[in-house]
Amino acid sequence: MKILLLGEYSRLHNSLKEGLVALGHEVTIVGCGDKFKKFPVDYSIYAAVCNDNKIANFLFKSIRKVLGLDFEKIEKAIRFYLLLPKLNDFNHVQLINSDALETYPILSRFLFKKLFKKIKSRSLLICGDETPIVDYWFQNELKYSVLTPYFDDNSLEKYFQFPLKYRKENYRKTFHWLKENCQQLITSDLDYGIPMQKMGYSTTFIPNPINTDKIVFQPIENTNKIIIFLGINRLSYLKKGINYFEKALEIIREKYADKVEIIVTENLPYNEYISIYNKAHILLDQVFAYDQGYNALEAMAKGKVVFTGAETEFLNQYQLQEDEVCINALPNETEIAAKLSLLIEHPEKIIAISKNARNFIEKQHDYKTIATKYLACWEA
Repeated sequence: MKILLLGEYSRLHNSLKEGLVALGHEVTIVGCGDKFKKFPVDYSIYAAVCNDNKIANFLFKSIRKVLGLDFEKIEKAIRFYLLLPKLNDFNHVQLINSDALETYPILSRFLFKKLFKKIKSRSLLICGDETPIVDYWFQNELKYSVLTPYFDDNSLEKYFQFPLKYRKENYRKTFHWLKENCQQLITSDLDYGIPMQKMGYSTTFIPNPINTDKIVFQPIENTNKIIIFLGINRLSYLKKGINYFEKALEIIREKYADKVEIIVTENLPYNEYISIYNKAHILLDQVFAYDQGYNALEAMAKGKVVFTGAETEFLNQYQLQEDEVCINALPNETEIAAKLSLLIEHPEKIIAISKNARNFIEKQHDYKTIATKYLACWEA
């Protein structure tokens, strides 16, 4: 089977590709690499002229400020249009989300129509912000969501432009067009599965694929000094509740100065990010979540103790006990600090959770098993 994966934000499509290739399929990824993260793609639509040429970058930013015209989005659309002749003879195409091309919605629809004339079997993956997801968050039925900081303080709107854009008519129109023109809607974790179900959509739930052959388990042996890692992405700082982690770390620094090493990084490319957190025992991922995102799962595969989403819905889904495979991080720095303190004072718990985490990933997220589930869904 010849498969086209469109868009890459987390390494999900790369891991899925690895699983599909291991099963004997031919896979091509088209995308931007997600800015500073620089995820690998086979064909790039990264806006190199707008971003890498200093003179052009200054000029286009000035035009955007005056006219509101985003040349980076236009360049991505042009690059994808020029790629279209190479995107023939695929049996299936999957979009990472409705904004997979990261261009203006009207240009997305134009380009999707061109592509869909060539590829009749299509799926839309719901693994991040999306129109029905954001609509559900606005109903305020959950005890918290990534929009909680915005709901608490509307003056933060400029920091939530990415999720809020999906409520605009043009983006809404693109999502509904794709819904009608893709045979399958797939959700990757409960943070998206639950809202889609609540909003009345029929979706297939397939957990994130993790390459359990490539990611090696790192047994925890030395716990004389507990190493805690926090990797900050400024673009999602408020959405992930990173401020709660920072406040909790202040408590831990004061309380356990001689027992811990705390590493904090910011906006690193994916490969640098991974290499730095490899020596950590504990990774602080995100607060406003019910299930684990991609960074958390990869860290769990290595045997890290991850503070992330692990709410009751997640425990019920996988028949787990609280804090068995990862630590549920709540939007309360005192509670986060208390859970960190428990681990620091009882390092045997770190070792136990580390092993549980790896076993969980192998059982529920193995990339070849997950790739098989995708194939079955596409062919249904």
